[in-house]
Amino acid sequence: MGRDPARKLPQAEFRWRLEAHARRHRRPRSPTPAFSTGRLSPKATLGRRLRRPPRSAAVSSAVRHARPPLPPSSATASSSSTLGRATFPVLHARPRRLHRRFESSLEIYNMAAVDAATKEMGALHVGQNDEMKENLIKEDKAANSNNVVLAAQSSTPEDDDEAQADGPSQDGAPESAKKKKKKNKSKKKKDPLQQTDPPSIPVDELFPSGEFPEGEIQQYKDDNLWRTTSEEKRELERLQKPMYNSVRRAAEVHRQVRKYMRSIIKPGMLMVDLCETLENMVRKLIKENGLQAGIAFPTGCSLNWVAAHWTPNAGDKTVLQYDDVMKLDFGTHIDGYIVDCAFTVAFNPMYDPLLQATRDATNTGIKEAGIDARLCDVGAAIQEVMESYEVEINGKVFQVRSVRNLNGHSIGPYQIHAGKSVPIVKGGEQTKMEEGEFYAIETFGSTGKGFVREDLECSHYMKNFDVGHVPLRLAKAKQLLGTINNNFGTLAFCRRYLDRLGETKYLMALKNLCDNGIVQPYPPLCDVRGSYVSQFEHTILLRPTCKEVISRGDDY
Repeated sequence: MGRDPARKLPQAEFRWRLEAHARRHRRPRSPTPAFSTGRLSPKATLGRRLRRPPRSAAVSSAVRHARPPLPPSSATASSSSTLGRATFPVLHARPRRLHRRFESSLEIYNMAAVDAATKEMGALHVGQNDEMKENLIKEDKAANSNNVVLAAQSSTPEDDDEAQADGPSQDGAPESAKKKKKKNKSKKKKDPLQQTDPPSIPVDELFPSGEFPEGEIQQYKDDNLWRTTSEEKRELERLQKPMYNSVRRAAEVHRQVRKYMRSIIKPGMLMVDLCETLENMVRKLIKENGLQAGIAFPTGCSLNWVAAHWTPNAGDKTVLQYDDVMKLDFGTHIDGYIVDCAFTVAFNPMYDPLLQATRDATNTGIKEAGIDARLCDVGAAIQEVMESYEVEINGKVFQVRSVRNLNGHSIGPYQIHAGKSVPIVKGGEQTKMEEGEFYAIETFGSTGKGFVREDLECSHYMKNFDVGHVPLRLAKAKQLLGTINNNFGTLAFCRRYLDRLGETKYLMALKNLCDNGIVQPYPPLCDVRGSYVSQFEHTILLRPTCKEVISRGDDY
């Protein structure tokens, strides 16, 4: 009975007829693999799997979990590949006519499934024996029960060194499942860099963030705190933060240097050695770099009745004595922003009231200073505190007097005296302090007349800030002026600094510069002989929101 051509065959019957047709008309081909890598083509693999006899469950599990064989050596590589091709010849079964539907059903087998099947069959027939298959089955069961993955997939090189791979353990689980986890070694936190003794590490290395500690913060006198809460004033401070940070760096150098110097200053020291030790330490901690960073002015170490502007010249043999009163005044600067700070050293406790008078007077001046504060009011407050002290020296009582012709001063970039003077007696100018200004609040207390004059050999010099071009006839004077411009600019210097730069026979040229008004000499300032003068000084900054004592430290 013939088949009705209009009737459609069921899918199963259609597939069976198509496979029967393929078996009748198949023809053997060359056993060469379909790919150069030795893998079978997708169609050939499918045909073989359709005709393969059924396997037992154990063999199927072994095939499914079989590991790929180890890479063969050069001697056995060719024989293994030959054995695989000889054992499993590739027979392509391609019917002469294939229905389009059958072709589309073959395309659903992707290359990943074909590769997996090829590896499974290759692993079975490259020398794996029954014992290896049983071990693999046991290992698979143990791994599933312990919810762990095989060691070949989960272990790290460090774990492989610690683990033992000598077979299964007592409970049947492999040793790889019990490998020790690698312990994370706790990283030791590096301790912050500490300053040495004596100080030798630059301060910018001690503060790698670039943020240096600010000084003492004080509120303005009689202020209703509107500056503190004003957003506009806080924004002005944020704009000036780089400048604030520069001057704080200079202040940190000053604090560390003076702390060390106060610990080593002893009677019997040569004044030259004391000054050179201090200046070399400043150069090291501040990373001296020409006009960008360095010493702001020569180290003042005036003794007894000498109030200011004295430093030893080369060859000076002055020695510090037990009964001396020494004013140690030195400055540092970063990018021209100067920190001017001074203190007094006295070994004999007899002079303690004199030192206390100037310390309290300086703190009073700092308290009175502020935006819109009048300079005369600051001076009157300083004098009132200063002259409330008395000191007994060798059985004689002296009232401490303010030195009326010595003043504090405003500070500008590369300008130690910027124009405004802060008196230390009443009756000064009515000029007001302004926002953003730097001031050196310094006080001098004396047991003498309270009036100083120029005396002794000059050691301090400074180029005139407002000087223009002045024609010079002496070649040595021109050369010396070039040295001053390159190394000091308008900052103060002394003869020892010129000696250090290699200048020789420069006294005539230096006098010529002074006579022409290019360089200004600053001789020592002295009260009457036999008197004692003490000094304390701080640099303050009138910020928009508050007052900052930049040079304040733990010592004073």
